[in-house]
Amino acid sequence: MMLRFFYTILLFLLSPILLYSLYKKKDGKPPFHLRWKEHFGFSPPLKSKERPIWIHAVSVGEAIAAAPIINALKKQNPAQPILVTTTTSTGAEQIEKLGNLVEHRYMPIDFCFAVRRFLKTTRPENMLIMETELWPNTLHTVAKFGIPISVLNARLSNKSFLGYKKIQPLFNLLSKHLTHICCQYQDDAERFIALGVNNEKVHVTGSVKFDIDITQQIRKSGIDLRIQLGEERPIWIAASTHKGEDEQILAAHASLINNTPNALLILVPRHPERFNSAFELCQNFNFRTIKRTSKQIVTENTQVYLGDTMGEMLTLIGASDICFMGGSLLGDKVGGHNILEPVALGKPSLTGPSYFNFQEITQQLINNNTVTISHNATELTDSLISIFQNEQYRNFLRKNALSFMKKNTGAVMKTLQQINKI
Repeated sequence: MMLRFFYTILLFLLSPILLYSLYKKKDGKPPFHLRWKEHFGFSPPLKSKERPIWIHAVSVGEAIAAAPIINALKKQNPAQPILVTTTTSTGAEQIEKLGNLVEHRYMPIDFCFAVRRFLKTTRPENMLIMETELWPNTLHTVAKFGIPISVLNARLSNKSFLGYKKIQPLFNLLSKHLTHICCQYQDDAERFIALGVNNEKVHVTGSVKFDIDITQQIRKSGIDLRIQLGEERPIWIAASTHKGEDEQILAAHASLINNTPNALLILVPRHPERFNSAFELCQNFNFRTIKRTSKQIVTENTQVYLGDTMGEMLTLIGASDICFMGGSLLGDKVGGHNILEPVALGKPSLTGPSYFNFQEITQQLINNNTVTISHNATELTDSLISIFQNEQYRNFLRKNALSFMKKNTGAVMKTLQQINKI
């Protein structure tokens, strides 16, 4: 009790700084507008009168990890309402892609009064936390309401383990409220147990981020688009690009065309409000550009194909030979996007040096010779030329990607089994 009291006082003192960091304007970061009130527990009532499963995914990475679990839960029981909370607006943007499968609210700050207000409005039947996002007052209050709490896709690095060891009483305060901890790897499970968590609560289920469902329909639509764009020509895609990044990508494409004149770039800006400005930028670079929405026929003279639609990223990636994942050439502004989607499609994949939103997975892929880093436009061109000109190397990268995904899938089903036990 005393520990939580002093923690709450400290949180109160630090909250202005934390809130400033959360609400500070940043390129590519959606605004909160009037929804900031939800951080203090003022959440609008849910549409369904049934008690929802509550999934907390703090930001982008956790939101992406939650998606396959949400899809599996809905497939198991379509009528089950699911509430997803995020702390950040970028996480909320990711959850919006799930459409009507879920309802989204912002997570209340870790004050008991805010969490209580939120729980009285939303009435969840259980709480599923993505990736070890543990807050003392939230766990205490949720448990006091009689709501089971599980941690999914949990990681506990050796550094975090040693950190918790130093504050063992605080960790004990957190862990006593947990019903299940579903860990990504055996090492994570052993560290939780070493911290005193009952081994019957700890399970190894794998990482759900690798369970990307690519339907036959999506694969076919990618093949059909490839036929329209040109089966024989080299095609690469720059996916989820941002302002300030397109210029570097187009410069790389200009250099590529000097080496490979029939190369085609599929350019897909991250935000739809940038579709028109991206098209103008392509024209400023003197590229012969066609918008996807224009329905114009792509000829061998077309140099850039602008993906100005929403919800078709996998189709567009499927039509390409190589994928560069955007949001990774802008220093610390964005931190990359989901590189696993092109990997799941067996595409040789490139990223810029800034991928902190997906640090661990991207590093695994780099170590596995599946993803290559390009620090600038020159390196990006060199990588593209190297992959396009060497079919054996291209096939090697493709096989690595598919093998890596196959080896790491299956976590969603194991996680679902643990959820069902609740």
